[in-house]
Amino acid sequence: MTIAVNGIAHIQLTVSDPVRCLPFWERLCHFLEMKTLIRNDTTLYCIGSRTGILVRGAPADKASQQFDQDTPGLHHFCFRARSEADVDAIFEHVRQEEHINIVHGPEEGGHFAPGYYSVLFEDPDGIRVEFNFVPGQGHLGDGGRLGPGGRGPADEYGDAGLTNT
Repeated sequence: MTIAVNGIAHIQLTVSDPVRCLPFWERLCHFLEMKTLIRNDTTLYCIGSRTGILVRGAPADKASQQFDQDTPGLHHFCFRARSEADVDAIFEHVRQEEHINIVHGPEEGGHFAPGYYSVLFEDPDGIRVEFNFVPGQGHLGDGGRLGPGGRGPADEYGDAGLTNT
């Protein structure tokens, strides 16, 4: 037996600097039409848009350990936008924020999936967040690797996208 999941219910992040990170995440979540369910000095939990984001401060004895995408654990997570215009709107919103790093502004990434369009940035703690738009069914649709007549799974992934050696 298999099942098809209904998306991601929530994402929980632990940050070293809740004073900078919680306001950033609350503003971003509100921009995404989410509502604040829990807010205190160390925790923020926003829900809506078919998901939830919980951000909490690390315990004092662990707060000095900085996030590193190259160590085991989360590298980044990606929200699926409904249009390229939504990706552009996210970019305009986050570029006004302090203490974030924009890894790349809105750009085409068709080598990852047909019609792929995304923006990638880091929150005040360096946690990478991506928003993308892929039209139609992406890899599962016509012209996709896993769609009718597609090339099937790739065996390599990198700056050139999905490739076979």
